[in-house]
This record gives sequence, C-alpha cells and structure tokens, in this order.
Amino acid sequence: MAGRPLSERAATVVRMVMARYDAVADFYDAGFSDPDDPVLRSLLELAGPVSGLRVLDLACGHGRVSRELAARGAEVTGVDVSAALLAKARELGPPAVHYVLADAARMDVLPAGAFDTVVCNFGLSDIDDLDGALAEVGRLLRAGGSFVFSILHPCFAGTAEVAGSWPFGSAYADERFWITDNERATLRRQVGANHRRLATYVNTLSRHGLGVTAMAEPPAPAQWGDSPAARMPVFLVARCVK
Repeated sequence: MAGRPLSERAATVVRMVMARYDAVADFYDAGFSDPDDPVLRSLLELAGPVSGLRVLDLACGHGRVSRELAARGAEVTGVDVSAALLAKARELGPPAVHYVLADAARMDVLPAGAFDTVVCNFGLSDIDDLDGALAEVGRLLRAGGSFVFSILHPCFAGTAEVAGSWPFGSAYADERFWITDNERATLRRQVGANHRRLATYVNTLSRHGLGVTAMAEPPAPAQWGDSPAARMPVFLVARCVK
C-alpha cells in the first residue's frame, strides 16, 4: 500500500478488519454467549452499579455485554467495526441499546465526555491501533469516569495444546499480530490477535490519562483441570479511572 494517501490506506485497513470479523459473526453468536462466564462476572463487578449511567461497550461484537449492561439499567451504546456482528446484536435486542458501526480508534460520531463508563470485554487484543483506541476512550469518558476491560493475560504463555497470548515457541517480548495454527484453538485460528506486553497496556493507558485502580485475575476454565496451562495466569480484568 506504499505510495497511496494515508486516508485511503487507513480505510483499506479498516475494511480488512471488518472482513476479518464479519466472517465469524455466526461463530461468535454460537460460542461466546455464556451469561455465567467468570471473566464477564469480574468485569461487571469492577464496573460496579451501572443503573442510570451512560455506558459505552467498546468492540461490543454481537452484544452480549451490551445486553447485560442494559438489563442492569444502563443507557448503553455499543461500538464495533463489524457490520455483521452488529446485525446479530440488533437482532438479539433489546432495542434500547444504540449500536454504532465505527473503528475503535476513530469514533468521531460520538461526542467527547459522553460516557460515565466504558467497558471492553476481550476486545483490546482485537484492536490493531491500541494507542488510537485508548486515546478515544480517554476522550469519550467524563472526568472521573471509569474504563473496565478484560483480556487474555499478556503473561499467559500457553502450551503446545492451548494457544497463549503469543505464538508457542516465541517470546513474551515479541509484540505483534499473529494467527495461531493450534488445532484446539477456535477464534484465534480465524481472526488472530495482537500480543502486547503488560507494560505496553499500562503505559498506553497512563499516556491517555487512564490510571489503573483495581485488577482481577480470574482462574482458568474448570475443564482445564490441573493441566500446565491451568497453572499459569490466564485472564486479566482491570478498572481504570480518568
């Protein structure tokens, strides 16, 4: 794409990302709708009471978290780059949730300071422009507002059987986008992920005025038993305040 105007190259990248997730909309709906997910429970606990609050669900996908927030009384806006996933979200309701098609790093249609809380459930590793997305989170939050997110733990190395935060046999310091070839992996074989060190997340949050105030590390899924992967840090949930 060298030699093309920056705006045109950026639009091409956004279309590529949209296509990446449009292709797995049915897979998301079928495989990621468990209402009793321990990571989601941790995220909602750190978000605290949301009744009456204006909440943005960033990288909302098919709306699982948006629906839960709306059921708890929040005024919810969901943003995602995939039109197919947003179509799923609108189909599943409720109609009170306002869904917006936008790139996480360019949410210009939303006004500054419009939200009391922003949540992002397992979305940051899917966002290629982390700096741009967190700059937007900082812009959209009111002063004193909170940003709560969950991610696969950046320190989760994985095993030959279970895909980790970075490619098996690679190194923690090797920050990049990658797609696993692990046969037991599901989503990450299809859309890949961006591996970033914990320091990268914390420093980028800090650069945009988002200070970490609380963290949780939910355990590995019970079905993993006492496998080597289950003895590693698997998930990370954090709350930041602007």
